[in-house]
Amino acid sequence: MNIVEGVLNHSRLALSKAITAVENEYDEAVSIMTQIYPHTGNAYVIGITGPPGAGKSTLTDKLAKEYRKRGKTVGIVAIDPTSPYSGGAILGDRIRMMDLIADEGIFVRSMATRGSLGGLSQKSGDAVKLMDAYGIEVIIVETVGVGQSEVDIVKTADTTMVVVVPGLGDDIQAIKAGILEIGDLFTINKADREGVDKLNIEIEMMLELNQESVEWRPPINRTVASKDEGVIDVVDSIEEHRKFLFQTGKIEQIRASRIKTEITAMINDRLARYVDKEIISTDDFANTVIKLQNREIDPYSVVDNVVDSVLK
Repeated sequence: MNIVEGVLNHSRLALSKAITAVENEYDEAVSIMTQIYPHTGNAYVIGITGPPGAGKSTLTDKLAKEYRKRGKTVGIVAIDPTSPYSGGAILGDRIRMMDLIADEGIFVRSMATRGSLGGLSQKSGDAVKLMDAYGIEVIIVETVGVGQSEVDIVKTADTTMVVVVPGLGDDIQAIKAGILEIGDLFTINKADREGVDKLNIEIEMMLELNQESVEWRPPINRTVASKDEGVIDVVDSIEEHRKFLFQTGKIEQIRASRIKTEITAMINDRLARYVDKEIISTDDFANTVIKLQNREIDPYSVVDNVVDSVLK
């Protein structure tokens, strides 16, 4: 049985191998993705983002367990900072979610950002598709949490949840407008800390200012994930948002936009690799750089020439 057949027949080993092949760009990676694509589009994808230290991993762990209680299979893609040495994820999933691994209905995978500016590489999107084809019903993508670049999560998720905590100093700094605008729901974690009411009011006020859509008002839930408090309400809110998206047909818009973004990124990636290999890495280009340094030519003309040659 090959890897693709294995994934479609619910083999966890095949799924692991397929994600590894995609992450490391093995020769068969494109073939795997091409074959599984017709079997995707069934899973519901939840994005979890927010500042470092907000307790996203603990909350993800608890959400997965609550979905399991509701009879759903769960996949977790934990996006981690890339190790500068191996290129792999620094924070391994097994360290963070040890007790989930034993559950056959949960599949956890750590993935490195691999230098992707948005914190989410294309590989993460491929991992989501592989889990989807495998038959997982709910997939949670949990991001590194490094500022406004997290807005990328919206391109992968159906529902995006922003997790914040009281007492980070300037609270609103932690939920800059960019992140605030992408939240379909907000969760104040570690809600047993001081300053929770103040933070709640600040989010409410910012939502008032940002209220473009009157159809869906992002709810604000409070949790103490480490004590398993408030988790049921969060899952209920996610399910309400899911229902809203399907009833209004907005889910189709979100998914069409996602496909467009994915294809654009793939085209840009392919072109960038081609330009790097065929143009930037050549001796001719090294001479061009010298001419630019000497101000014999200008960069705008160089770019025009490169683009013209690529388009030919």
